[in-house]
Amino acid sequence: MDSQAESAPNGRSNGNGHGQRTIGQRVDRASETAHQAWESARHAVTDLRGTLDIDGRVHRNPYGTIAAALGIGYVLGGGLFSPLTGRVVGLGLRIGLRLAVLPLLKRELSELAQAFEEGTGEEGARGRKTRANVNKENVP
Repeated sequence: MDSQAESAPNGRSNGNGHGQRTIGQRVDRASETAHQAWESARHAVTDLRGTLDIDGRVHRNPYGTIAAALGIGYVLGGGLFSPLTGRVVGLGLRIGLRLAVLPLLKRELSELAQAFEEGTGEEGARGRKTRANVNKENVP
């Protein structure tokens, strides 16, 4: 019961000096906490850099590292579902399909041209048995 009598209902002390912190103590405490957080973050980044060998990757492939950083920044910045991304993906699909279909179309056309050349070689249309030629032979 004595503890309730000594402390105010709002959780603050009643001013008798017990449990109160000065502004300087609060700043020191915040400074310590911030310093501990900074050291912890620095240690985590150092461990991550060592694990991923970021320095080695940058030296081996600097342009790829810059491209990866730009891509990660673009995605984290919210650019993934933007109209620009839609246009870029659409353009990439169109170019990719053209590059995939072009060799197929070229091969089919070359096969068609070879078949046409073989069919109309030195003999020409006279040597081939077409419906028109067969019908002419059957006419008395």
